[in-house]
Amino acid sequence: MRNQEKIFVIGHKNPDTDSICSAIAYADIKNRTSQKVKYIPKRAGQINEETEYVLNRFGMQPPGYLSNIGTQIKDMDIRMSPEADKSMSLKNAWDLMMEKSIVSLPIRDREGQLEGLITIGDIAKTYMDTTDSYLLSRAKTQYRRIAETIAGTVVEGNEHGYFTKGKVLVGTANPEMLKAYIEPDDLIIMGDREEDHLQAIAQNVSCIIVGMGIEVSEKVIKLAHEREIVIIMSPYDTFTIARLINQSIPVRYIMKTDNLVTFNTEDFTDDIQNEMIKHRHRAFPVINKKGKCIGTISRRNFLDMHRKKVALVDHNEKDQAVDNIDKAEIVEIIDHHKLGSLETMVPISFRNQPVGCTATIVYQMYHENNVEIDKATAGMLCSAIISDTLLFRSPTCTPIDKAAGLALAQIAGLDIEKYAIDMFSAGSNLKGKSDGDIFYQDFKRFTVGNSVFGIGQITSLNAVELKDLRTRMSAYTEKEREQHEIDMMFFMLTNILTESTDLICTGQGAEQLIANAFHVKDEDMENVSGQTGIVKLPGVVSRKKQLAPQIMMALQQ
Repeated sequence: MRNQEKIFVIGHKNPDTDSICSAIAYADIKNRTSQKVKYIPKRAGQINEETEYVLNRFGMQPPGYLSNIGTQIKDMDIRMSPEADKSMSLKNAWDLMMEKSIVSLPIRDREGQLEGLITIGDIAKTYMDTTDSYLLSRAKTQYRRIAETIAGTVVEGNEHGYFTKGKVLVGTANPEMLKAYIEPDDLIIMGDREEDHLQAIAQNVSCIIVGMGIEVSEKVIKLAHEREIVIIMSPYDTFTIARLINQSIPVRYIMKTDNLVTFNTEDFTDDIQNEMIKHRHRAFPVINKKGKCIGTISRRNFLDMHRKKVALVDHNEKDQAVDNIDKAEIVEIIDHHKLGSLETMVPISFRNQPVGCTATIVYQMYHENNVEIDKATAGMLCSAIISDTLLFRSPTCTPIDKAAGLALAQIAGLDIEKYAIDMFSAGSNLKGKSDGDIFYQDFKRFTVGNSVFGIGQITSLNAVELKDLRTRMSAYTEKEREQHEIDMMFFMLTNILTESTDLICTGQGAEQLIANAFHVKDEDMENVSGQTGIVKLPGVVSRKKQLAPQIMMALQQ
């Protein structure tokens, strides 16, 4: 049975509450209205404290972390390998490879772990090396494997024993001549003459092979039994036996065990291409997460890779999307931001509404699909709307957002004003957080022409806490701008109660650009050091609707 197709639902990097909650809720809608596809919510970054509070408050599991949506080996058509262990003969291995039309055969232990690798070329090379008469004994070949290879039967002796010493030879001379070149422990291929058999036994060989289906005498059997000599009867002629016998050696003798080039099912195809080109093997073993070898891949597999399918929520900018988004197949976008830089190969469903929160759109979709919203989901979506609209204070908030937020609060049984204070307090608890945690808990990157800028934001009810952050975050913002070679970097210290923002500006001309765009007076500007300054922006609380558009317009001019 084929595995159910998966589509990942994922928000932007540095996910906020809307990004996480909308991914969970949208996957819920799709899974309750579609049976053929499994929608799985994911996150492209770490969950911030506000979102963590929301998920815990409503008993929701956080989505799994997915930092890279690129194609992995597990997305390829891995060629499953047949069962093969190191004790099987070369002939068994060859027949198996011919039957399955494969050129490389992974050799595994009972637990499925890779022990070695054998190829068609390895077998052919051994088969062509016909001058080594000690090959079978050096390879410690089991007698029953020898019998199998020449379609024979062990008629005397221990078939589970091993030929470990001596050479292989054909005994065609008379008994007197045999004395001269047969040595103890040799394996000898003989005809039907009893006197030859008796001479071989007298020389204390380890094994006698008799061809043409000839049955040896009771006397020979009795003497062989006394001396623990193995006798194998084969239907083949002497030439055929001599030609086939080297194929009875165990795979373990020639399989490669050192410096094997293997790949893991979780490896990204971008990371393995160079290794494949470097080694140029016909096939490479694939190991799964449990350490078991499940099959092989080859360079041809790159022609039929299955790209991951993804539905994006709360963004449509390539810079904000999960890594390697261009290697995935975007099937749907649900967003409330300006049109961004993502491109698709085919038309897709793209729902973009001028509202303050993606969760508002998802709320509408529950009604459109006649899917009931349970209390936990309602509380989660309500939280996203509160967060994105700053409890309806943000200029991004529309009457549709407010109506959705209030309706969801009623379903969830929330006192929305009291709950919002608890939620914002949880999100603005900065004790023990590093500068990086604070800076990147809500950060987005933008590109306008040749200019790149980033905006981070933290919202708080605590004016003292925000003031204490000014010096710390000014230095960190400048450091991050230089490290990532971004033209301008901004960080919003937003006070929800006063509905105002102290904006940290770094980069050549960043402070002046903001001053001009918002007509800021000199007394509302503070130079911190060099190219870093802080600008007071009363009434500005929204990155999406107030700050980012103004910066873009200023850069375009």
